[in-house]
Amino acid sequence: MLPILAHAAAAPSGATQVFLLPPGTTALPEAAVGDLSAAARTYAETALAHDQTLVPLNHFSHQHYYVVLADKPTADQVLEALRRSGHQLHGLLKAARVTEVFIQNLADEPAGALALAEGLALTAYQFEGYKTDEKSRQAPALTTVNLVGDAATETQVAALQGLLQGVALARDLVNAPVNKLNAEQFAERMAAAGDEAGYTTDILDLARIEALRMGGLLAVNLGSPEPPTFSILEWKPANAQNAKPYVLVGKGVVFDTGGLSLKPTPNSMDLMKCDMAGGAAVAGTLYALAKNQVPLHVIGLVPATDNRPGGLAFVPGDVITMHSGLTVEVKNTDAEGRLLLADALSFAKKYDPELVIDLATLTGAAVRAIGTEGSAVLGTAGAPTVQLLHAAGHRTHERLVEFPLWDEYADHIKSDIADLSNLGKGEAGHISAAKFLERFAEGYPWLHLDIAGPAFLTAPDNYRGKGGTGVGVRLLYEFLTKQLTN
Repeated sequence: MLPILAHAAAAPSGATQVFLLPPGTTALPEAAVGDLSAAARTYAETALAHDQTLVPLNHFSHQHYYVVLADKPTADQVLEALRRSGHQLHGLLKAARVTEVFIQNLADEPAGALALAEGLALTAYQFEGYKTDEKSRQAPALTTVNLVGDAATETQVAALQGLLQGVALARDLVNAPVNKLNAEQFAERMAAAGDEAGYTTDILDLARIEALRMGGLLAVNLGSPEPPTFSILEWKPANAQNAKPYVLVGKGVVFDTGGLSLKPTPNSMDLMKCDMAGGAAVAGTLYALAKNQVPLHVIGLVPATDNRPGGLAFVPGDVITMHSGLTVEVKNTDAEGRLLLADALSFAKKYDPELVIDLATLTGAAVRAIGTEGSAVLGTAGAPTVQLLHAAGHRTHERLVEFPLWDEYADHIKSDIADLSNLGKGEAGHISAAKFLERFAEGYPWLHLDIAGPAFLTAPDNYRGKGGTGVGVRLLYEFLTKQLTN
């Protein structure tokens, strides 16, 4: 659930307004004074002179807020500071039970109002959840965020709304528990989102997955009482500017017990409804692209199942034959995500893609390496592509740390009896996992994003909130839309 973003020609009299001011402002510009009394103006200017960067003024019937643009070394850091100011602002608006706000940009940063609104809206996101008491089910007070005049164009506001709806979709999917979102329900939710936004969805059922010999997906699903799905999401507008599609692959493990290599519950298995965050990010990205009519041909692949120890569950020591024909010795059933992804990466070759990017909550090693502050990136795409993805990461503050795929890491996944082992050594686990995927990502440029750290947060963190963050949607949208200008 998000507030509506809208464009307004002007703020009506008596409205709650937010004024974005240049760095170092101590005297209010006349455009920011409005109906202030002399005493109120003095109060605001005194606060600004003492370096207060968010100044609230309560007129009882309405409020004024003054947000000072941060003086940062780069434009990307300025925008991130504004998103964080949006988070702060939301706390004040919530306390005052403001329902509608009007943002005016009096600073020199053209994207300033958009970034402020982005942080505000992402903070205001609320997962509807399953509580039954009346207070918990009340809708948030803030319903509308207006960007006034030349703070942003109507087109820019609509595009931001479409993008944030994609993030909200991803968050909603990640926050849903497995008894409300099994593999079939996950596929149906992605298809319903496609019907709303404009992309198409083809859901492969068990019989079609078996016909394609997707041994990785089928093996992981063996212990589940419910069938797997393999969803193909496609956004292909008539005016697409790319001759070959971009393919996004998302891990869709709707719940991961670890299988027979059972996870411990505290701080591990109890969080594993989020193990489909990669698939959710793919759905959210396709939603945003379609909603905003971005002229790019993009395909999303989401293999989905839960990973359980029941029934005929696969066991350590099993050898499975993948969609590509390679054989894999299972050393650990909790290294299951790479098995699903490997089948999808092999399947992606049929599209002769321009680039394939996969996203997955794949390894604890990535979390230990860089925490929740960023994602690991590895792959075979050339340096210019990686640099563009890094730039998108800085622009959206969904930052990436690049790790190597040196030949020596292939030794980590050798098997005595099969082509590969699904488990590497104790060290460099996120690298050996990517090295495993590399064997299946052949014939096209490929990048792997291990989003295990930032995908799901156990405590609130600024505008990223608590729970599913929707990480990957803003990053991929920024990266893909920039392809239109490169």
